[in-house]
Amino acid sequence: MDRSDSRNKIIVRASWVSTVGNFVLSALKIFTGIFAGSLAVLSDGIDSATDVVISIVMLFTAGIIRRKPSPRYVYSYQKAEGVATMILSLVIFYAGIQMLFASIGRIFSEDPREMPGFITIWVTVFSIGGKLLLSMYQYRQGRRAGSSLLTANAKNMRNDVVISAGVLLGLFFTFILRLPILDAVTSLLISFFIIRTSVQIFIDANVELMDGVKDVKVYDRIFEAVDRVEGASNPHRVRSRQIGNMYMISLDVEADGGITLLEAHAIAENVEQSIRDTVDDVYDIVVHVEPAGTAHRKEIYGIDKGIIK
Repeated sequence: MDRSDSRNKIIVRASWVSTVGNFVLSALKIFTGIFAGSLAVLSDGIDSATDVVISIVMLFTAGIIRRKPSPRYVYSYQKAEGVATMILSLVIFYAGIQMLFASIGRIFSEDPREMPGFITIWVTVFSIGGKLLLSMYQYRQGRRAGSSLLTANAKNMRNDVVISAGVLLGLFFTFILRLPILDAVTSLLISFFIIRTSVQIFIDANVELMDGVKDVKVYDRIFEAVDRVEGASNPHRVRSRQIGNMYMISLDVEADGGITLLEAHAIAENVEQSIRDTVDDVYDIVVHVEPAGTAHRKEIYGIDKGIIK
């Protein structure tokens, strides 16, 4: 089994665990929120329902990214994961906006307010424990597979733990102070938290889709790798982007203009190997060798040595 197949199996397994776990928690909280009269618990349940949708998207995505490269997609289908992460952020954002308007409507409603049932506290405590376990599992599997989708989902569920803790705190003060409006206020605060999370995930996914890198220090490691290669100098026009969790790297280096083609090829291979030894998860490297002292036109793309601080 190659690394790609192993990675896909991890994503599929983690997605199924997330789907089943979140479905149980979501159904429990939505049912309790409706029949116990708690908007905060209902909102928490709707948030968990978005996690079920997210998990289904993850399963669908896993089937796409395992496809082999084609004439239309010669770099494979790995970026489908970034697209799915973007969809994930939009689903979370929509849920947050819906909760925001529902909470505002409840706060300013003139309808009589009733105290929620005490069972909401026990359901929320159970939800916190379940979400914490799911989040830890998703994060561990995401790190193991190098999956931005799994780690984003883990981050979302980690936020769910905070959300449920906020619900629990809101319910506590609702019962202590006998103020049902606090339930709606808690729901409003949760909606802001969810919207903030969706924006963070959107920005993170956008980096990959815009052919960027999440860790710009990778360029420092590339320059260090070139410096260790005898005969190679002045690394410039370095470009790196990510496909899934793998780096695609292109760069220009200079060498003595009087060496043979075979010697220049050997230098290029040494540069490539040095980069692979220094940077993890490299899919492909393209090294262009130029005669030392070559005049360069000003380039729009790429990084030159000393640019990254």
